Amino acid sequence: MLVSEIELFEALSLQLGAEKARTLVKYVESKVDKRLEENTKLFATKGDISLLKEDILKLQVDIEKRFNQQLIWIVGTSIALGGLMMAIAKFHL
Repeated sequence: MLVSEIELFEALSLQLGAEKARTLVKYVESKVDKRLEENTKLFATKGDISLLKEDILKLQVDIEKRFNQQLIWIVGTSIALGGLMMAIAKFHL
């Protein structure tokens, strides 16, 4: 028992008796521990943050790769269309 639990036990044992006070303190302690565990499940751990950073880096690399692929496609298509337009213009003139 911690100091606050001992103080609670001592205060309750005067009115309820030692056994009932001990039972009540253990019950309150278990409820507090359960509530604390439920509330801390939502906190991000260092491991969670590390995994998130890895995922962000992978996503960044994937976006850059896709952007480069699209850029190459656009440039290639533009060159091909430009060549085609020049060929058509030469043919008609």
